[in-house]
Amino acid sequence: MQRRKIVVVLKGYPRLSETFIAQELLGLERAGFDLILVALRRPTDAKRHPVHDEIKAPVHYLPEYLHEEPLRVVRSLFAYLLRPGFWRALGSLAADIPRDFTRNRVRRFGQALVLAAELPEGAGWLHAHFAHTPASVTRYASLLRGLPWSCSAHAKDIWTSADWDLAGKLSSARWTVTCTKTGFDRLKKLANGNSSVHLSYHGLDLDRFGSFGEARKHNDGSAPDEPVIVLSVGRAVEKKGYDTLLEALALLPGDLAWRFEHIGGGEGLERFKALAQKLGLDGRVSWKGALAQQEVLEHYRCADIFALACRITANGDRDGLPNVLVEAASQRLACVSTDISGVPELLSPNETGLLVPTENPVALAEALELLIRDPVLRARLGDAAERRVRGNFDHMASIGQLKELFEREWRAAE
Repeated sequence: MQRRKIVVVLKGYPRLSETFIAQELLGLERAGFDLILVALRRPTDAKRHPVHDEIKAPVHYLPEYLHEEPLRVVRSLFAYLLRPGFWRALGSLAADIPRDFTRNRVRRFGQALVLAAELPEGAGWLHAHFAHTPASVTRYASLLRGLPWSCSAHAKDIWTSADWDLAGKLSSARWTVTCTKTGFDRLKKLANGNSSVHLSYHGLDLDRFGSFGEARKHNDGSAPDEPVIVLSVGRAVEKKGYDTLLEALALLPGDLAWRFEHIGGGEGLERFKALAQKLGLDGRVSWKGALAQQEVLEHYRCADIFALACRITANGDRDGLPNVLVEAASQRLACVSTDISGVPELLSPNETGLLVPTENPVALAEALELLIRDPVLRARLGDAAERRVRGNFDHMASIGQLKELFEREWRAAE
């Protein structure tokens, strides 16, 4: 069977916070697929992960805002105005506009026109990463070009999109995968039991995150010159719960020796720095900023505890199963997080990690103190977490599942 070129539509590329997408793209290339990457937004990160340089697929950028490249948009409009696909796509836009009367909806249609008009030769399949804006562009482009499409849904896109919007995309896509059981249950319900929704943990490239064989320190917080290192990796945004984590750290006993290190950028970084100062944590907190993957790996191996206080925000936004938790666990790092979304699918309480209720700095402080004081417990939880990751979260299982889906549906489409 001849393989079609897959056009992968992304919100932005490359992005430091989306290594799970990059490793999937590389895995698909290594499995023999011919990819073309199309991004709605140019990169904003100053650094790149090594995996981005290993991906061979060419990258194309659509106009982020239509008024910035009007000639591309007008040229694409005239190229499609008299084609049957234009009226199919316009009919879909007309049905969507009354329920989402926003500029963004029109922008996605304009981006889809440019995508359809400039689609590279030989492209035969469209695949969207994220079920919100990338899937909107992909769905319209699918109608314009008469091409099949599929979707990988993750977290924010599942929980902040309207039911009608998700349901329409699920019925239009040939298949959809998502990476947590909670997300799968929501999509399956909206799809009315449609068998085209699949659970697929994106997992971890275990070659890149090899086993950490060195013995960890047995510091227990009793010696000021041997502090226990608490690490967190994540963007400084509301759903990561860094205000709750900082409040929990401030509740720890004053005579306990610890340090907190944060890796990541994000619009809330200055606010969290100010909160740390207000809580009197200045001398114990290090803000590392965004780092490349190899540097992050070294921090996992030097830390004693990994903490992430995930929460559900007012608009429903939340993490699925944060990839950084899987990464930390792969390095035998004892993890503490909250009991929401897909986190319990990795961390079983007192077995592979510690779980606390969300929005509860007191409970989080108690869990952190327990781990700081007990290096034996840290070692037991870290060992068990690594075994779970290496037994259940190898990204090659996901690549195999995606390969089967693409090839099976290509046969059906033909």
